[in-house]
This record gives sequence, structure tokens and C-alpha cells, in this order.
Amino acid sequence: MKKILQIYIDSYKGLSPSSWMLAFVMLLNRSGSMVLPFLGVYMTGKLGFTLENSGYVLACFGIGSLIGSFFGGWLTDKIGNFKVQSLSLFLSAPMFAIMPLFDTAIGLGCIMLIQSTISEVFRPANSVAITLYAKPENITRAFSLNRMAINLGFSIGPAMGGLLASISYALLFYVNAVAAFLAGCLFVYFFINKKSTKEINRDNQREIINPEMLKPERSPYKDGLFILFNLFCALYAIAFFQLFSTLPIFYQEVGKLSQFDIGIILGYSGLIIFIFEMLLVHIAEKKLSVTQIIVYGVFLTGIGYGILAFSHGLIIIYASMTILCISEMLALPFTSTVTALRSGINNKGAYMGFNGLAFASAFVISPILGTKIAKIYNFEVLWIGTAVVATISAIGFYFVLKRMLTPEN
Repeated sequence: MKKILQIYIDSYKGLSPSSWMLAFVMLLNRSGSMVLPFLGVYMTGKLGFTLENSGYVLACFGIGSLIGSFFGGWLTDKIGNFKVQSLSLFLSAPMFAIMPLFDTAIGLGCIMLIQSTISEVFRPANSVAITLYAKPENITRAFSLNRMAINLGFSIGPAMGGLLASISYALLFYVNAVAAFLAGCLFVYFFINKKSTKEINRDNQREIINPEMLKPERSPYKDGLFILFNLFCALYAIAFFQLFSTLPIFYQEVGKLSQFDIGIILGYSGLIIFIFEMLLVHIAEKKLSVTQIIVYGVFLTGIGYGILAFSHGLIIIYASMTILCISEMLALPFTSTVTALRSGINNKGAYMGFNGLAFASAFVISPILGTKIAKIYNFEVLWIGTAVVATISAIGFYFVLKRMLTPEN
């Protein structure tokens, strides 16, 4: 027990105060992120949308994510991560506040498109900030700390969201608005005097990187291996992101769970990741290669969804969610690390944005494809298909990462 405790303590050592603050801001922001998991239930249950129309509205969120990821990376390289993150947080607040006013598929789809564009420009900028404020040897753990904060927020948010939704769905949007505003205030207060402009970030990088070791920078859109890597990131995300679209609907329609019960399950997933991610990443880094970690993590996604095709009892639902949590803890931090290390000094935003595009594209494809398959066939076919896609992605990662992560690269 003492040895396990020491390993747990060691997994947090060496992280900078700025890394901790970035994580705390993310915790505050994501604690309010309770709208997305309940959107499908909100549209089908409260607004009376068809399953297909709900999929289209969720796809608008994905389209906004694509736009935001692309422009977020570009803007970060142009004006710096501080300005991009500040603008995103403060502009997200009023967008969340006015969402309850839109109750048609077209209206809600349009406002979701705008809001997700604004909120998603935050991600590439935040990822760049993580790489700039972390020591090179701690990049993966800094990403994990940030994701741990996201998932603690995702644990608090849906659990509270389930309670709020049982009172009024409008409260979900208002609490999101307040959380985004508070996160913006805290972020500006801490980082406004930090070295966060583009020019100063370059100086920071020169202090820790030997200029003689730098390779000529290339565009991520001309980096063949990185393009393949992102293709398999997109396939993985299409499978995994059923968690945010069709899985809550499955819990409601097939599992016959209430909004509160759905919030508890989603909150459970965030709590598991909060408790175990740093420990799991710390152990995995010592025992496995990056290729093995990502491949195993992605493959587990297939298992997590596949078992739902055969049973939807409460024990199986929690077992499935536990497997999906382990998958997420293994795969996502290391895909971010591969992206960060593949980029150069002056194009980190472009690389992070391109990787964000891969995941954002899944927000478009995943809900449309998932809801259509569930409607035309059934959820069992959807979960088997999801397992197949995740397995194909795991195999693809195995081959592309073996070429990307060679000593010379």
C-alpha cells in the first residue's frame, strides 16, 4: 500500500505551478460542461425532436468544432495562446445563456454551430500553453493533469446536470454560462503577466531546446505520417464519441434510465478518470511504449462498446463505462503528446489545431452516423459497428506509430 501511495505521489511531482493553474481553470470550465451529454435527451425528451433531427443538431456542434479547431490553431500561432483562451472563455458565457431561447432544430443547430466554434478555438491554444509551461520530460503528465481536471469537471458536471435537468433544462445552460465566465476571470488573473505572447513563447522554447537539434519546420498538412496518424485519431474518435451522443440516448430508451441516473453514470466515468489517470499514465510510461499504450487504449474502446450489444443491464453498463474510462486514460494523453513532439517551435498551434480537426470531425460524423444506424437497424448493430471501427483504428495506429516513433524521428 505504501509503495502504491509513493507511485501516486511521484506521478504528480515536477509539474509547474502554471500547469496546475491551467488544469484548475479547465476544472472550473468543464464543471459547467453538463449540456453536451444531455443534449440528445433534451432534444428528444423536452423539445420533441426526432432521433434523426437530434443527430443533425449534434452534428452542427461537430461542424463548429471543426471550424474552431482549425482557426484556433491558426489564431494561436498569430496572436498567442493567452488571447485566444481568454476570448473563447468570455464569449462562450453569453452564448450558453441564450441557448434556451432556441427550440427549433434549425435555430438550435445554428446557435450550437456558433457556440461550439467559439468554445473549440480554446482547445488548440490550451494545448499549446500546456507544452510551453511544462518541462519537456513532463509533457504527457501535464496533458494528463489537464485531462484529469476535465474529467473531474465531467464527474461533477453531469451528476449535477442530472439533478438540474430534473428541475429545468434551462438551468444547464445558465450554469454553463456562469462557469465559463468564472474560468475566464481566473485564467486572466493568473496568466495576464505570464510569458504568453508568441514572441516570448519562442524565447521560452529556445531556453530548453538546443537550436542545433532543431529540424526545419513543416506544415502539418504536408506531413504524410502525421496525416495518417490523424486519420486513425478520427476513426477512434468516431467510435469513442458515441459517449456524448447516442450512448445517453441508449441509456434512456433501452436501459430505461432517468436523467438523474444517466448523470450519475457519466459522473462515475469522470470520477474514475480523475482518481486513476495520473497513476495509470505514470505506470504506463515506465512499462510500455507509446505505441503499445495508444493501441491498447483504442482497442479497449471496441470492447467497451461491443459488450453493450449483448446486454444492457446496469452491471454491464457500469462495466462498459469502466472499460471506456481505461481506454480514454491510455489513448488520449499520448495522442496529444505525439502531436506536441511532432511539431516545431513556431507551428505548435497548427499541429494542435490539425489534431483537433481529427477529433472535431468525429463530432460531425459520430452523432449522424450513430443515430441513423440506431434508427434504421438498432443499438446492437451500432455497438458492434463501433467495436469494428475502434479495432481498425487500433491496427492503423500500430503501423503508423511504428514509423513515426523511430529514433531518428
